[in-house]
Amino acid sequence: MAAGNGAALIVQNKGGGHGELGYQLAKVLCGNDKIMSVTILQDEACKDTTEPFCHYSTDLPNVKVIKAPLSGDASEDMTAESLQALLGGPDVTFDYIWDNCSKGPTGAGKAVCDAAKAWDVEMLVYVSSAGMYLPAADGPFPMPEATPIKETAGQAQYDNYAAETLGLPLVSARPQYIYGRKSNKWDYIDWYFDRLVRGLTIPIPGDGTQKVSLTNSEDVATLLASPLNDPAAAVKQRYFNCGSDKLYGYDQVAQMCAAAAGIDEVKIAHYDGDELGKGTFPFRLSNFYVAPDAIKSVLGWPGAANTLEDDLKWYYESYKARGGAEKDLKLEKEVSVEVSV
Repeated sequence: MAAGNGAALIVQNKGGGHGELGYQLAKVLCGNDKIMSVTILQDEACKDTTEPFCHYSTDLPNVKVIKAPLSGDASEDMTAESLQALLGGPDVTFDYIWDNCSKGPTGAGKAVCDAAKAWDVEMLVYVSSAGMYLPAADGPFPMPEATPIKETAGQAQYDNYAAETLGLPLVSARPQYIYGRKSNKWDYIDWYFDRLVRGLTIPIPGDGTQKVSLTNSEDVATLLASPLNDPAAAVKQRYFNCGSDKLYGYDQVAQMCAAAAGIDEVKIAHYDGDELGKGTFPFRLSNFYVAPDAIKSVLGWPGAANTLEDDLKWYYESYKARGGAEKDLKLEKEVSVEVSV
C-alpha cells in the first residue's frame, strides 16, 4: 500500500462505548469508492469472543486486522516507527486514518499522530467525545460545535497536538451515547429494561423531559465516513457533532421501552437531582444533546437512518437473549424514590 492508493486505517479500542465503531465503520468504508483497502489496528486487549470482535473474520473478509498493544503500560512506549513496523514497515502507508482508540496525545495516541505526519495523510478523523462540552445551564440546546469544552481533557489535547503542533488535516468527531447490534456495552438502554421487566420504579431526575441523543452505531459509522464526501471542507470545519437528529426525553424512552417489552404499567418517579444526585444511568439534570447540523450541511450527511423507537423491538429481543431479565441486578447505587400518587 502506497500513499495515494486509497488505503484506510482504523485504530480501534478494546471495547466499551465506542467498541463497535471500528466494525461498523469498516463495513461502510468497504463500500466507498474512494477507499481501496481497509486495515483495522485492533487493541490486543479486546476479548475476541465478544461483540463485535468475534465477527471480524466472518463479516469483514476483505479487511486486514492487526493486533497491537494500544492501551496499558505497553502502549506508552509505542512510537511512530514501532507502529509502522506492526503495520508492515515503512513501505506500508495510509491515506486516511480513523482513530477510535486514543484518549490523548501520549503513547499510542502520539504514535498514531506522528505516523500520520510521516505518511502525509489526506485526512485524520479522530473519534473524540461530546462529553467534553461545558454548556451553560440554559443552553443553547442542542449544543453546537462552538460550545465551550474542557480544555484540559485528553481529547482536546489530542486535537491540539494533531492540528496545531503537527499541522495534520484533522477532523474531530464528537459522539454521544451509542447503541447497536454489535455493541459490547449495553448499559444505557438496558438500565430501563432492567427495571421495567422486574416491575421496579424507574427513578428519573427532574421532570423527565430532558432530551437525550441515543444513536445507532450504524448511523455513527456513516457520519464518521462522511468527511470523505469533501475532505477539504471537512478539514476546514474540523469539529463535528456526532449524534442522531432524532431526540427523546427520558420519560419518553421509558415509555417506548415498555411498549417494546409489552409492558402496560410504567412506574416512573421523578426526584430532585440536585439533592439526590443523577443516579446510575448517565442522566443529566438538564438537557445535554448535540446538533448534527454542521455535518449535514457541510458534508451532506443525510441524518440518522435508524430510530430508537423502531430499534427497541430488536433491542428487547437482544436483551432477553443476553439474559437481562434473569441477571443479578445490583441497586446499591440506585436513587431510592417512591412513585408519586
